[in-house]
Amino acid sequence: MSGILAGKRILITGVLMESSIAFHTAKLAQEQGAEIILTAFPRPTLTERIAKKLPAPTKVIELDVTNDEHLGRLADLVREELGGLDGVVHSIGFAPQDALGGNFLNTPFESVSTAMHVSAFSLKSLTMACLPLFPHEGASVVGLTFDAQFAWPQYDWMGPAKAALEATSRYLARDLGKQNVRCNLISAGPLGSMAAKSIPGFSDLADVWNHRSPLEWDMADPEPTGRGVVALLSDWFPKTTGEIVHVDGGVHMMGA
Repeated sequence: MSGILAGKRILITGVLMESSIAFHTAKLAQEQGAEIILTAFPRPTLTERIAKKLPAPTKVIELDVTNDEHLGRLADLVREELGGLDGVVHSIGFAPQDALGGNFLNTPFESVSTAMHVSAFSLKSLTMACLPLFPHEGASVVGLTFDAQFAWPQYDWMGPAKAALEATSRYLARDLGKQNVRCNLISAGPLGSMAAKSIPGFSDLADVWNHRSPLEWDMADPEPTGRGVVALLSDWFPKTTGEIVHVDGGVHMMGA
């Protein structure tokens, strides 16, 4: 099969809904020639059901990125299925309800800790779990962020968690560069994903795009973001690392 990912083996996390960035990334990756494997938590059966809508069958592995046992067995499970990996997609984020929706000043540390562990530290954990699978020629790790330069309405502690994710990606890029591992992020505009629906008052945040986006932004269309992820997974960006590529209609560069 031809395509910019022909011959690549890609692990993709976070396929929970057909409308998600992760699903469209998986679909585009297969269409561009990649073999993929999916991870899921807490309901692998949900991901298995959604995966049936992909162009080709793919295996789903249960993976809780906060569970050392799950991380420790990941390489062996992937090796059995694909032999190795050329790319990883980190599409994982979670914060308890009391860390969102205007509760920033009252959120307890336990909830902040959970948001940081799942949404930021997991990029390092997942990358290191997959590192033994990467070939000598290197690999590409791509994560998803939501522009952490700003304090967004209702986003609360997910904002600092995304800032930590962005810093983590840069440090991984620094420390893994000698092994030819590239680490980059896509900063996406708001989409009507499961993650978005879990944020109280998300419509207030998303409404910013109705007024400030130079390019028309469709919250129901995750494919442009998926295309960005696939491009970074490919060999077309061989010397790009530690970067944040904005796929947000241009809102990131607009002034007041």
